[in-house]
Amino acid sequence: MSASVESGGSRRADAQRNRERILQAARVLVSEPGELKLNAVAKACGIGHGALYRHFPTREDLLAEVYRRDVEELIAAAPRLLATHKPLDALAAWFDRVAAYARVKRDVFAAVEAGTWRDLAAHSLGPIGEAVELLLAAGRSDGSVRADAELDARGPRLLSILGNGLRA
Repeated sequence: MSASVESGGSRRADAQRNRERILQAARVLVSEPGELKLNAVAKACGIGHGALYRHFPTREDLLAEVYRRDVEELIAAAPRLLATHKPLDALAAWFDRVAAYARVKRDVFAAVEAGTWRDLAAHSLGPIGEAVELLLAAGRSDGSVRADAELDARGPRLLSILGNGLRA
């Protein structure tokens, strides 16, 4: 293998590691008070500004990717949790993840333009709903979740489900 092919592969691997470090740093920093600054992200992950801007030309690009990544991780968690937990326990563990996702969502949506957050929300609602339904269906199937507990529960049925869940 030629040195140029090897160095090209190494550069791609370095670029991917940098991208991951940028996203991890941004996810942490987005929850801190004040506006997320790209300079702070670059400093936090120890890369140059040029490397950050090659991956994410704008702050919105970076924030949108942080959000997309959180949605992907949330959706992927549902079948993984079902593989290792009973359905009701998987649902509870998944809701813990939803709480963390909600904090990131709030911080990202507060920092991006309205058009961007509308687009992000529109593309995440369906897949998140599918993950919830997967967990609920598994619980309905094994009898640990009420048969009438469905994703689209509204009004009196939803209040009944919540009320019964709160009863001592």
